[in-house]
Amino acid sequence: MFDFGFSELVVIGVVMLIVVGPERLPKVARTVGHLLGRLQRYVSDVKSDIQREMQLEELKKLQEQVKQQAHTIESSVREQAASVEAELGRADEELRALEIAATGAAPVADAATAAGQEAAPVEDAPASTQLELGLASPGKPAEADKA
Repeated sequence: MFDFGFSELVVIGVVMLIVVGPERLPKVARTVGHLLGRLQRYVSDVKSDIQREMQLEELKKLQEQVKQQAHTIESSVREQAASVEAELGRADEELRALEIAATGAAPVADAATAAGQEAAPVEDAPASTQLELGLASPGKPAEADKA
C-alpha cells in the first residue's frame, strides 16, 4: 500500500513511544492494527464493487449486441418469409391460369350463365347400376289381405 522502509518504521516507532508512552503503546498499536484491517477490507470491497460494475457494464453491452443481432435475424427471416409468400402467390396464380386454360369449357359455361343463357346439362353420372329381381313390390300383397 505505502512504500515504507525499515528505517522509516523505526522512526515512526520511536516517535510513537515518545508521544504515547510505554504503557499505552500496545493498546494504541492494537487499535491502529484494527483500523488498518478495516481500511484494507473497505478498499478490497470497493475494488470488488468496481470490478462487478465493470463486468455488469460488459454484460449489458453484450446483451445489447445480442439483441441487435436477434433483431437483424428476425427482420431477415420476415423478409424471406414475405418473399416466399409472394412466390407462392405467383405460383398459385399461374396454377389457376393453367387450370382455367386446361379446362377451357368451364369459363365459357360460366360466362353463358352469367349472360342469362342456360347452359346445357352435363350428365356425368352413369345410369343406375342396381339389378332388378322382378319380384312384386312389398306393398301389393298387403293390399290383397285387406280385400
